[in-house]
Amino acid sequence: MERLKFIDLFCGIGGFRVAMDEACRENDLIPECVFSSDIDKYCQDSYEINFGHRPFGDITQVDPKTIPDHDILFAGFPCQPFSIIGQRKGFEDTRGTLFFHIANILNEKKPKAFILENVKQLVGHDGGNTLKVIIKTLQDLGYHVQYAVLNALDYGLPQKRERVIIVGHKEPILFSYPSPIRPFKPLSEILEQRVDKKHYASEYIREKRKAAHTSAYQLSIWHENKSGNICSYPYSCALRAGASYNYLLVNGERRLTPREMFRLQGFPDTYKIINNDTQARKQAGNAVPVNLVKAVILKLLPYVATTLDMTSVLRDYDVDYEVKFSRPL
Repeated sequence: MERLKFIDLFCGIGGFRVAMDEACRENDLIPECVFSSDIDKYCQDSYEINFGHRPFGDITQVDPKTIPDHDILFAGFPCQPFSIIGQRKGFEDTRGTLFFHIANILNEKKPKAFILENVKQLVGHDGGNTLKVIIKTLQDLGYHVQYAVLNALDYGLPQKRERVIIVGHKEPILFSYPSPIRPFKPLSEILEQRVDKKHYASEYIREKRKAAHTSAYQLSIWHENKSGNICSYPYSCALRAGASYNYLLVNGERRLTPREMFRLQGFPDTYKIINNDTQARKQAGNAVPVNLVKAVILKLLPYVATTLDMTSVLRDYDVDYEVKFSRPL
């Protein structure tokens, strides 16, 4: 059977790849990652131990012509300042940004589809001008493009994590984003039973938290914002790579373990965590939510597989997951 080829840019620890592998496995498809890239050494280490090959480093040093042909491009590109953007000239306006290198690859390799991920703040950046330039650039490259802000909490993960997901496809298909999948997994299935004492906050912090807040839930994750206000929910607020070590505490008492953070992002327990707690926290905080992007990938698979003689093996979806063409191919 022909393989469904993809590339994984700004791949981090491989959230897109886990999602793609799971989505294809459910549909008896064979995925093949033909290129990956991330500049972070520790992420490269994690990716290599889990997937068997080491990502290329600096994407700015890659000639797009050298990247293998592929069917779909994934990229959780960094929220790099788009200070150059101003005249809405599309491709020219994005020069100097990391997004420009994604556009360069799309322009050279012309895959059937792509999925890009970024923080939800991208929607309002520079009064919405930044996103407009990004969308225009992608459209000028010959893609039908749309975007939506999706929440990991709506796709089975007990984490309120909102991300903008940009989808593009060469053909004018009637694509729609996946409907919410509820309920989300309970914290009892995320949290570990035996936790090392090193993960517990100091007695001072625990007492301070409990003096300021009483939770309505038997099992919850307490969140302290920058203003010092505390709230608690039966799910986690968004994991953040550079946040205070104690901003999220289970029942106001202890920090999340690396495995719990990876579970909150949808990574299976078979995923090997090889770095120290500091790096693991950073990696989890920067990762894409697996369940969320998997739901989007499932919506695109019927389209991406049409020219690969794979449609016969795709599972029957309900109406929400059908992908139909607006004109005959």
